[in-house]
Amino acid sequence: MTVVATLSRHDEAYAALGVVLDPELDEPITDLGFVRSLEVDDGTVHVHLRLPTSFCSPNFAYLMAGDSKDVLTALPWTERVLVELDDHHDSDKINAGLAADAGYRGTFGHEAEEDLEELRATFRRKAYVAAMERSLMAWLRANPDSTENDLAAVVLGDLADDRTSTALLRRREALGLRVDPAAPALVDHTGRPHTGDLTMVMRRARATRVSIDGNAHFCRGLLQTRYPGSEEQQVPRMEGAFIPLTTLTVQHGTTQEQSR
Repeated sequence: MTVVATLSRHDEAYAALGVVLDPELDEPITDLGFVRSLEVDDGTVHVHLRLPTSFCSPNFAYLMAGDSKDVLTALPWTERVLVELDDHHDSDKINAGLAADAGYRGTFGHEAEEDLEELRATFRRKAYVAAMERSLMAWLRANPDSTENDLAAVVLGDLADDRTSTALLRRREALGLRVDPAAPALVDHTGRPHTGDLTMVMRRARATRVSIDGNAHFCRGLLQTRYPGSEEQQVPRMEGAFIPLTTLTVQHGTTQEQSR
């Protein structure tokens, strides 16, 4: 007899929230500890979200809250979904807009200057650049006789089969880029291979990655300070994702990066 394990509705709802990303930090809101509470009563789901500060970007706050409502509403058994953002300076406005399904522009009116899809696209590109840098730096560490200018010949099939590469493939797929093993690994967000001095290309990519990882590290600490005990809900970032600049020293042939 085969025993099939099934998720409870609470677990299923929490797993659904796990696909909602903080657009700037490129991490699931569940890993960051942003889900303050989740209650499920038959077909009714009630979620409270929290953020590291009361003044986090309203755009980002709405994106996360709106995406949370969307993924929960998409579950086949939900009949009513209520998502509320706690302790934010725009909580009342965002919560009212979500309850009324008013959409971003309907919620913020004339204040909605930025298009949310353009905002999503911007952060998808940044997340891709950071993931590419992590994977290619891992390749360089595994091939110490190579330099950053050798990366032009690296294809996806050359990368290690690990979480870092899996994350890169997800980011490429989100941008519509090739994910086959023969695809060049070092390409821009449109799929064009980088040319010229690849050391400078990687330096810019590294700056993007350090910015994302540093912000994620900082926001986790702020959340723990604002909500004591929230660290128990936070999932550690991918090993090696955050490397303090003061300890970063990488040598690859003639290429050397040292903290300044």
